[in-house]
Amino acid sequence: MPAMRTEMDELVARAQEGHRGAFDELVRRTHADTYTLAYRLCGNEEDARDVVQDAYLRAFKGLKRFRGEAQFSTWMYRITANCANTLMSKRHKHRHDELPDTVEDTDHDRDPAARADAMALRQDLEEALAELSPKLRAVVVLRDVYELPHEDIAAELGISETAAKVRLHRARRQLKEHLFPRREDQPLGEEIRAS
Repeated sequence: MPAMRTEMDELVARAQEGHRGAFDELVRRTHADTYTLAYRLCGNEEDARDVVQDAYLRAFKGLKRFRGEAQFSTWMYRITANCANTLMSKRHKHRHDELPDTVEDTDHDRDPAARADAMALRQDLEEALAELSPKLRAVVVLRDVYELPHEDIAAELGISETAAKVRLHRARRQLKEHLFPRREDQPLGEEIRAS
């Protein structure tokens, strides 16, 4: 580690020494992002809560093995993705609750029509993501939302980098087909321009 340690690095070091309060503070600082990732990967609150609980339990048990080569939050993303992947691979039935109808873009607050359009697009995107298999959803969320490189996605999901790229291509194609369906009389490649 560099000589100049960040506050997070100090918390990690103290937690590794057995200071429970330091680990609790790490949880407090990373919980919102960890839960958001779990929710996006699982598609519902109940599963997301289970994944987050499992992820922090694994982090607590494996903290002594954390070498600090990445930020603690990045390490938590990886653990969370693994926990979500494990949970989703065990599931035969997939439930998807709706996301809250909040819109963070302040322009939408001033323009009701823009807000309605954004909410409709969000709902369409939720439905499209819900229709993806858990394997495809995991890849597209890790790449397009969390901007992880293909190599990291492959490592986290236990697949080859080529498989990660193929899954991402399939996921994006399925999302596009759901969001911009092609009419029967429409030539290929004209889906978006026809709107």
